Amino acid sequence: MPDLLLELFSEEIPARMQRKAAEDLKKLVTDALVERGLVYEGAKAFATPRRLALTVAGLPVRGRDVREERKGPRVGAPDAAVQGFLKAAGLASLGEATIVSDPKKGDSYVAIIEKPGQETIAAIAEIVPAVIRAFPWPKSMRWGKASAAGASLRWVRPLHSILCTFGAETEDPEIVAFEVDGITSGNTTYGHRFHAPGPITVRRFDDYVASLERARVVLDADRRKEIIATDARNLAFAAGLELVEDEGLLEEVAGLVEWPVVLMGSFEERFLDIPGEAIRATIRANQKCFVLRDPATGELANRFIPVSNLVASDGGQAITAGNGRVVRARLSDAAYFWATDRGPLPDLDTLKASAEKLDLQLDKPLDQRMAKLDKLGVVFHAKLGTQGERVQRIAALARELAPIVGADPKQAERAAKLAKADLPTEMVGEFPELQGLMGRKYAELQGEDASVAAAIEEHYKPLGPSDRVPADPVSVAVALADKLDTLVGFWAIDEKPTGSKDPYALRRAALGVIRLVVENGVRLPFMKLAVQLQIRIIRQLADSHRRTLMAPLIAYDEIAEMPVTEIRDGSLNFIFRRLEKTNASVAEAVYEGLQDLLSFFHDRLKVMLRDQGARHDLVDAVLGEGASGNDDLLLITRRVAALGRFLETEDGKSLLAGYKRAANILKAEEKKDGEGAFAAAADLQLIAAAGLIEEKALAVALAQATPKAEAAIAAEDYEGAMAALAELRPAVDAFFDKVTVNDPDPALRANRLKLLNQLREATRAVADFGRIAG
Repeated sequence: MPDLLLELFSEEIPARMQRKAAEDLKKLVTDALVERGLVYEGAKAFATPRRLALTVAGLPVRGRDVREERKGPRVGAPDAAVQGFLKAAGLASLGEATIVSDPKKGDSYVAIIEKPGQETIAAIAEIVPAVIRAFPWPKSMRWGKASAAGASLRWVRPLHSILCTFGAETEDPEIVAFEVDGITSGNTTYGHRFHAPGPITVRRFDDYVASLERARVVLDADRRKEIIATDARNLAFAAGLELVEDEGLLEEVAGLVEWPVVLMGSFEERFLDIPGEAIRATIRANQKCFVLRDPATGELANRFIPVSNLVASDGGQAITAGNGRVVRARLSDAAYFWATDRGPLPDLDTLKASAEKLDLQLDKPLDQRMAKLDKLGVVFHAKLGTQGERVQRIAALARELAPIVGADPKQAERAAKLAKADLPTEMVGEFPELQGLMGRKYAELQGEDASVAAAIEEHYKPLGPSDRVPADPVSVAVALADKLDTLVGFWAIDEKPTGSKDPYALRRAALGVIRLVVENGVRLPFMKLAVQLQIRIIRQLADSHRRTLMAPLIAYDEIAEMPVTEIRDGSLNFIFRRLEKTNASVAEAVYEGLQDLLSFFHDRLKVMLRDQGARHDLVDAVLGEGASGNDDLLLITRRVAALGRFLETEDGKSLLAGYKRAANILKAEEKKDGEGAFAAAADLQLIAAAGLIEEKALAVALAQATPKAEAAIAAEDYEGAMAALAELRPAVDAFFDKVTVNDPDPALRANRLKLLNQLREATRAVADFGRIAG
């Protein structure tokens, strides 16, 4: 069967766009083919810095013929209806229509429309230009004289040629003829910009790949990555070193070269006094080079790996020397930053007020930088204050969280006060990706406790679902404080994620809180902390005369007089009652806002558990109707896990089926008798009088299992609660097998429905089984 070969040849495509562009090309073309009924056997897309390519194998020569019967009006219908039918069906007269008889509806006209399948080559000639004109580049441009016209072609970089052929393997393929803004399709491509810039005529995909290879172009990006990685490892091994793997850089470099040539350069050993992370950052960011390390010590070596796009006549010496000059210049800058950040600031006298406010020690360089950050008044958010004010809140919260997570309160507070201190340093100003890490380095140099230094780096973690979660209690306290302040603050000013937009990474922050809590076994009283934080924000901003920026929350003024330490788990209702006295509508808005934030956490928890293989409906079941008040995320995960294990057992499956049956019966009967009609306890004397052993057995089982399950839940023994429910299974099975619920006797019917309601309520002590699928 014929194959399609398509290449779009242009100036250099940014490396970050290449892989997605190749996949977009594949999807757009193949989707359009399938829409026209042209199915294929396989398709693969490729990208190099100067071209996008696509091969589609196993296409038919033409599409299938289509036969359509279009029903028209009845025989004898008005002329307007007949003329409309003829026009829609493409018929010249009724003589071209067929009359079909129906015993019920009578005779009517039917048009038999037969359309021959479109030639595939003609379909491609229509599809490809449309795809090119509407290609979804993140950024694109116009060029040349035609760019003055608004309707001219837009492409990521100037498009030079289009190769498009179609044909069977045993035949010479045809050129698919079309034109896009003056660029006519053909069967010509071009090789390497320097080694083989001339035109190359190709026929089909196999000789296309081979021709490019001879012209010093490796078409497959994954193969270019493999060449770079293998050659770099081999060069490193030959020098007694090892490559520092960097998948992101490898992907980028593979998008910068069509013919990768791996080289090795060096720099002076004196630069190794700079932290290795800074060396790697500057060489990576500025020169797109890999770094090497000594396998014996694990420390960086004074060598680097550049990747050239050509085979140089001097073996790459000039290329390596040029890269080396730039690397040395950048490392000289880094050495200056490193030395400057470790020295004292020149304006210490102006920082005394900030140092006193934050309890900082101005004889230490990192404390000086934190005082400078506060003195400069760097704004975190216009409605949430400065970075200095935010650090004050984080430090206070970290100190309060410390006993909960098992950390030393003084260390947690100290770490929080220094957590953002590296932001105004020279090194982080040049390499923002080193924030936290440089703070740790500077903290270690000035003699901070190891846990404090670690927390400065780790408080940003986890940065995603696969990132490491801090385990040191001080790091956990500061990381939780930082993320909770962000979440509560942005919820207070109504800056929430919407759809796909999340400019402040609040989803990531919420997931970080959940992972910190769950993976470290932390019992976090979320609602209490949320109220504390909002009070602290209002008090702080009111003191800073920015009350108008927080107008929706001014009702906190009265509450702000209450010391934060007086807020206890049981005092939330008291707080909201005080709010209601000041402003009932604001109190309701605040309460709803906090509940909305808690629901946001529940949603992120569902996502996390689903990614781990758990069923999201089990989270809904555990939360039940009381979801809004369930703020212990660790207990939620434990209950979900216990419920999941229980439902995998035969007892669990059978009890769920029994619950569903009971719930369905009650739902139907409550429509007749009214909601709550069977809320009272079943009459045991009436059960005894009925004389059915199975009915009595269920009543006894419920009387025994319900308090056991409730006691187990109160003791947080979820396995025990499930075991208590499992005791109900035999009685539930026997009841539905032998007892008629809707008995003709109204009293017996009502009593048995009450018994089923007791079963429903007993399971609700553990979870809302009605929310469980199946």
